[in-house]
Amino acid sequence: MSDRKKVYCKRISKELSLDERFGQLVAGSNDEYLVILEEKTKTNIKRRGEKILVEGLDSDVFIVERCLNELTKLAKQGVPIYSDDVIKSISALSYNAEIDLVEIFGEKIEIHGSRRVVYAKSQNQAKFVNAIKSHRITFGIGPAGTGKSYLSVALGVSKLIKKEVKKLILCRPAVEAGEKLGFLPGTIEEKVDPYMRPLFDALFDLLDAEKIQDFIDKGVIEVAPLAFMRGRTLSHSFVVLDEAQNTTVPQMKMFLTRLGFGSTFVVNGDPTQIDLPKSEYSGLLDAVNRLLNIKDIAIISFTKDDVVRDPLVSNIIKAYED
Repeated sequence: MSDRKKVYCKRISKELSLDERFGQLVAGSNDEYLVILEEKTKTNIKRRGEKILVEGLDSDVFIVERCLNELTKLAKQGVPIYSDDVIKSISALSYNAEIDLVEIFGEKIEIHGSRRVVYAKSQNQAKFVNAIKSHRITFGIGPAGTGKSYLSVALGVSKLIKKEVKKLILCRPAVEAGEKLGFLPGTIEEKVDPYMRPLFDALFDLLDAEKIQDFIDKGVIEVAPLAFMRGRTLSHSFVVLDEAQNTTVPQMKMFLTRLGFGSTFVVNGDPTQIDLPKSEYSGLLDAVNRLLNIKDIAIISFTKDDVVRDPLVSNIIKAYED
């Protein structure tokens, strides 16, 4: 955007038109999205019906026009638009004015048998989804809230329902984030259940509780600690290893060598949240370094710009990075 401002430096006014059918979706409730556009591009936007008058530096007016056009394309394809999507669209177009937002936000995961459709919300999320579809093993590296786990589980559920795999297996290493499972009351299953809860949360957001329980009872869906994978060969399965930064090097080797015919593995982790003893090196970091150039293994890195939680989460991540 800075390069364009060197070329275009005059203030202009330009009248734009909203699509008659999809204009309200693009403008947002009470013109919420137009307000965001106005604030982020430092322009002045006035709406009268389907007509919009935009005033500001011509480079910024150009971004507003491109953003409205791209958001309209998304709306026409049935992609839901949220305030965070508008912010990410402005950021993406400011970086590359020719980018096609449909290629980013249009990447979707359909859950057959339900109306649930999951859409990628950033360029890295779209790359991540495509990598999982086209590689045997995919690593998702980045901060919390970037959609790594949710997208992985959504793809696994989609493949399971379409019978592209026979099992969906979700696992995490049993390393406590500052707490000791041994001091919790109950059986080992009761102790582990809260620790696996984030994976269950994703499942329950994608499928009905009865359907999930039926799959679990039949052994089609399995949610278990990483240690339960030892000694097994996981064939025709979609397997997600979450919180992989807390695996040791031997644990990661054990997990990756469980790969069987017809299976897809997804390994997700945040290197900034390692809870291992200081004497242990993270199996995730070790694996990424070792496997960087192996064919059929993809490594996708996420940043705070990919966070899809409350915008405040992005600011918190940035504060800790600084």
